[in-house]
Amino acid sequence: MADDMFRIEHDLLGDQPVPHYAYFGIHTLRAVHNFPITGTRLTAYPDLINALASVKQAAAEANRDLRLLDPAKADAVIAACEEIRSGKLHDQFVVDVIQGGAGTSTNMNANEVIANRALELMGHERGQYQHLHPLDDVNAGQSTNDAYPTALRVALQSAAARLREAMTLLRQAFRAKADEFAGVVKTGRTQLQDAVPMTLGQEFGAYAVMLEQDDQLLAEACALLGEINLGGTAIGTGLNAHPGFAALACSHLSAITGLPLFTAPDLIEATQDTGALVHLSGVLKRLAVKLSKICNDLRLLASGPRAGLGEINLPPVQAGSSIMPGKVNPVVPEAVNQIAFKVIGNDVAITMAAEAGQLQLNAFEPLIAHCLFDDLALLSAGCVILTERCISGITANADHLRATVHRTIGMITALTPHVGYAQASAAAEEALATHRSVADIVAEHNLLSPEEIGEILSPERLAQPHALLADARPSQ
Repeated sequence: MADDMFRIEHDLLGDQPVPHYAYFGIHTLRAVHNFPITGTRLTAYPDLINALASVKQAAAEANRDLRLLDPAKADAVIAACEEIRSGKLHDQFVVDVIQGGAGTSTNMNANEVIANRALELMGHERGQYQHLHPLDDVNAGQSTNDAYPTALRVALQSAAARLREAMTLLRQAFRAKADEFAGVVKTGRTQLQDAVPMTLGQEFGAYAVMLEQDDQLLAEACALLGEINLGGTAIGTGLNAHPGFAALACSHLSAITGLPLFTAPDLIEATQDTGALVHLSGVLKRLAVKLSKICNDLRLLASGPRAGLGEINLPPVQAGSSIMPGKVNPVVPEAVNQIAFKVIGNDVAITMAAEAGQLQLNAFEPLIAHCLFDDLALLSAGCVILTERCISGITANADHLRATVHRTIGMITALTPHVGYAQASAAAEEALATHRSVADIVAEHNLLSPEEIGEILSPERLAQPHALLADARPSQ
């Protein structure tokens, strides 16, 4: 390429030609060369890029208010940040998400892109840092060690908000199915063995409750992310930052993002601690485990269609086999299972990265960020496809379900308060051995009248245990 297609930039290692078109600079370019690791660049995480721009904008506003940054420079930096937050120049964030240096390469990438765009807005060429410098001006009052963690916490809240929206849709779909199946009686199971009757609506309603619990926990985890260490600079002592910078920058950042942010009471602790990130990962793992369990249930309940449980029908979305015509597989639940496995594995990586922090800083937040952003995106997508491509189209095989209830030995459980455990056990054993119903055996031995049996063993009443217990009478 011709020399005029490059500009020469300088750092402590020497000179480096930087493509003239690039808004990033020498520090970013060295990071690109040093960390060709995942192939996933910062541009894959727009929430993080927008959060970095928000942090830099808040810092510029605070430094302007403190008369530490020339108003013309501050205005240019603010304008550049607003452009980035609107989606522009995201392709200039080219550093790999996995990098050494505790996020320094990410911070440098942001500083350089913002500085070069601000220079253009001021009427200068990219790279003419004598007019506005990436570190002296854009990074003023900051360090990677407070700017990057703060941006990460802001970005994670944005990504988590989308997951909560997807969880709400899935929860509503389960609630709708719970209402639809409220009158469909079936046999419950424990340890894959017949238990006592319930309704299919109760089964689906329980799934909705699971998601409600995790949504609350996710909201609490996001609240913990509101504590930031911006203004702590390198290790939390605030070196090179104005005494009023932390509070002022936090106020501006809250206004920019609309988030309830607050400065950590102990910035030295906050600079090295990743507890809020570990907690968020734990909540996401919990959600993943529950989603996977639900999908396991759906696959079991829909197994068959002739040789399995066959209690529900999942909507067919694609052919299931290249060799078996007509076969349809539970591909959507299977995909969500795999999402869960990935999230659970990421939780291990996050745990190790958090534990590996040393002294006043954790150098491994880039890995934590990579895992958490992927978790949030995967779980969001999983909730959406499970809602749209599976739950909403589920139908029940109601006649089959009712027939299994009348055949199940679990019905005998309801007779125990009336005939005693020993006689109930004997009746169950005989029913199982003779392939007859529990009701027939109890009637044959005159343990209860046919009317009493019909009332006690009504599957509809058995699915409402509190009503059953209220009507129970002592054994004779």
